[in-house]
Amino acid sequence: MDRDLFESVPNFSEGSRPEVIAQVAGAAARAHVLDVDADADHNRVVISVAGQKHDLVDALVASVEMAVERIDIREHRGVHPRVGVADVVPVVPLGGATLRAAREIAHVVGDQIWRRTHVPVYFYGYAESNTLADIRAGRVAPALGDPSPHPTAGAVCVGARLPLVAFNVLLPDLDVNAARALARSLRESTGGLRGVQALVFQLPGGRNQLSMNLFRLGETPPSAVISELERRGVSVEAPQIIGLCPAAVATSAASGRLLEAHLAAAAARRGAELSAAQGHDEHVRLAGRLEQTADMIGRAGIEPEQMLSSAEQAAALIPVLKAAGVLTDELGAMLRIASRGLRIALGPGIVTKFATRVRALDWRLEQAGRD
Repeated sequence: MDRDLFESVPNFSEGSRPEVIAQVAGAAARAHVLDVDADADHNRVVISVAGQKHDLVDALVASVEMAVERIDIREHRGVHPRVGVADVVPVVPLGGATLRAAREIAHVVGDQIWRRTHVPVYFYGYAESNTLADIRAGRVAPALGDPSPHPTAGAVCVGARLPLVAFNVLLPDLDVNAARALARSLRESTGGLRGVQALVFQLPGGRNQLSMNLFRLGETPPSAVISELERRGVSVEAPQIIGLCPAAVATSAASGRLLEAHLAAAAARRGAELSAAQGHDEHVRLAGRLEQTADMIGRAGIEPEQMLSSAEQAAALIPVLKAAGVLTDELGAMLRIASRGLRIALGPGIVTKFATRVRALDWRLEQAGRD
């Protein structure tokens, strides 16, 4: 079942109206909403969602429908480029899920979006011939729909990809021309760092923001970018993770924004809902404890002992939910994937320091994998 869990990180062209953001995120709650990250300068919101295939498809299509209903691209003002009110809808495999399966989901989502909203759909990413750069430059036609965009919703880009980190920093000592030259030199496409896409945005107040997507995390995590900027003598301020960050590549900017921690917290909250629905006093009390656990895990920082504690809590929730009769296959997969991801992030020093706890965690995960 760990092969049937996926994340999606749809980006919507609205970052200023809380009521609209809440409606779009609420429509996505047909799956597990892990995080909502809005930015008024970019006028953009990133919603992190996870679930199995059918729930995820329903959530993504419903959230795009809500965006089409509530957002008018003609009135959009913001520094980030976009092709529509639902700009990009990536599908990301989790655990043992495959990119091929993620691509199949992306095509189902794209087909339903076109049939239900008549918004043209582009496919990008894994096994597709088009890139987002091609699409945004107008070099290709939509895969579904008319060549001309929807009058109020534009178009939508849907595709499968591996996890990436959206990472921004401010460049206080560079003017816009120097900042853009820096961005060009960092891009993989121009011989820079592997797995780096970079743009510069001019924010209000004369601030220049270096905005990056890091898509080869095994080669260039956020820490490698910071090290390269330090090597070049470039001063940076306000490092920012957009959305969530895999624990294995987390820096201080990812504190409270760990993907695996939010995945475990979402599982705990759904377990609380299912337990409360039982109606018995013991189940209601358990629901309250699960909500507290979800809040604690979701706030997890990047300190190794905090990651270890969160991994232990995620693994321990599996037998708790099972004993309560509310453990579903999906919740079990979410908790196993979360705990394993946090465990992988532990460095050798913490594994040695807390050897007994780590061995117990490994045993618990092995047992959970057999259930």
